[in-house]
Amino acid sequence: MQNGNIIQATGVHKMYDTGKVTVNALRGVDMSVIRGEMVAIMGPSGCGKTTLLNVLSGLDDITGGKVVIDGAHIHNMTDKQRTRYRAEKMGFVFQSYNLLPVLSAVENVELPLLMVGVNPGNARRRALEALALVSLADEAPKRPAEMSGGQQQRVTIARALANEPAIVWADEPTGNLDSENATEIVELLCKLNKEKSQTFVIVTHDLAVGRKTDRILRMADGQIVEELYPGGC
Repeated sequence: MQNGNIIQATGVHKMYDTGKVTVNALRGVDMSVIRGEMVAIMGPSGCGKTTLLNVLSGLDDITGGKVVIDGAHIHNMTDKQRTRYRAEKMGFVFQSYNLLPVLSAVENVELPLLMVGVNPGNARRRALEALALVSLADEAPKRPAEMSGGQQQRVTIARALANEPAIVWADEPTGNLDSENATEIVELLCKLNKEKSQTFVIVTHDLAVGRKTDRILRMADGQIVEELYPGGC
């Protein structure tokens, strides 16, 4: 993309109509993210952070404006096309680990690959490689209940990385972790960002997370009101 931007949002609006009241969740957001950059989106609860992540990634529709991801106008796609694009080009890490309890770690990581038609042998190989990246190769046979919270979050990060995505979206990735595990997860994200040159967009309340990123976008009332450059990892 132009100027090396992998994410470009222009005049993005998002309105929710509950039937009784209309909520302007995003009010004309303009932003860009350079390929390989690690960006935090911060601000008070209800300011639009998660909504912005959801519309940038195509998990939610926009009311107005334009979102271009790696050259693709994702809101011009059909739902099916967008789902496929996310599966092939993006990784997601959420506060709740969203692991299937009946599957082992490696099975959880390989499942999204199998769903987009990757050969089972290749899916297993890539899942094991992703677990090795997050230092969990020895835990591959374990189910989520046999793992700590920090280990479970590492599995979700491995799952997000297994398809070698251009962008990893993370929504409060340390929100359910104690401070020690949270620090380890942030260091891991930094390491992966540097080694893999993947783009990370992280919604967080945790200033310790924000300080490790290249840039903080601070939001208020559905708009980006400030950009900070904390220095990165």
